[in-house]
Amino acid sequence: MPPEFADKLKQSIRDWSGVECPNEAAEVGLSDFPGLLKELAALRGTLVFEDEPSSFDAALQAEKEPAR
Repeated sequence: MPPEFADKLKQSIRDWSGVECPNEAAEVGLSDFPGLLKELAALRGTLVFEDEPSSFDAALQAEKEPAR
C-alpha cells in the first residue's frame, strides 16, 4: 500500500474513532484493507435485501421447537 494511502487511512480512523494505530502489526493489517474493499465491491449487487430475510425466516422455521 502506498504510504500516502496508509497515512490517510490512519488519519480517517483517528478522526472517526479516536483510535491510534497501536503497533507495527496493526500497520501491516492496514495493507489488507484495499484488497478487502475490492472483494466487497465485487459482491455489490449479488445479494439483494429481500434475499436475506426469506432464507433467515426459513432457517428459523426449520429449527423451531415443536409446540408442547
